[in-house]
Amino acid sequence: MQAKIHRATLTGADLEYEGSISVCPDLLEASGIMVNEQVDVYNLDNGERLTTYAILGRKGEIRLNGAAAHKGRAGQKVIIAAYVGLGPEQVKSHKPVVVLVDDQNRPGKIKHG
Repeated sequence: MQAKIHRATLTGADLEYEGSISVCPDLLEASGIMVNEQVDVYNLDNGERLTTYAILGRKGEIRLNGAAAHKGRAGQKVIIAAYVGLGPEQVKSHKPVVVLVDDQNRPGKIKHG
């Protein structure tokens, strides 16, 4: 794992958008997840899982777009995770970033490692 945004709250779902997950810019910055980076999304309320890519959302926004919109609804909690391929030597020093999120999708505690 490279980075995880833990327990973000979905603010909406838009079936008409082409796809992806819109993520608050503060959470992207805190986690190091980049725009267009592949992410997995785990819905803590209904158990749904999906792979998509992150796009820049509005402040406080976490929105499922396109087909992903079928996997959740506003108010549900999700985990957004990005992964990295590492060699055996890199694994020893790698420290993933975990961003704990409050109910307004603001970054709270940030853990490294």
